[in-house]
Amino acid sequence: MTNIVGTWRLVMTRAHNDAGEAMHPPYGPKPMGVTVFSADGRMIAVLCDARPELPDDDPEREYGSYCGNYTFDGATLVTRVDAASDPARIGSDQVRRVRFDGDRLVLMPPPRPWRGVTQHRELFWERVG
Repeated sequence: MTNIVGTWRLVMTRAHNDAGEAMHPPYGPKPMGVTVFSADGRMIAVLCDARPELPDDDPEREYGSYCGNYTFDGATLVTRVDAASDPARIGSDQVRRVRFDGDRLVLMPPPRPWRGVTQHRELFWERVG
């Protein structure tokens, strides 16, 4: 499968550091998200930590959303962001490596700093409908 057109819901996330050791999952232990890729090259993504209440030792709720025109070559997804919850993303290219794990779409953003460590993320999506 290499067709990403459609609506997808976030079902699982995981992360590891440079040594391959597991890290706190992106968007917490209960991630929620939806992304839609239109056939005409437009996309939107919204993701959040969906826990009803956050524990006292981790009071940060992770949230992100953006949209824009995208291209997909079967291995790399590039979105030219024209609106986002983080204004710093507007006008940028959001690049994601892509693989398929059975029927799941797996998006892998570039490594990023997270609480003083480099974090490698994987976001697992299932097609809706």
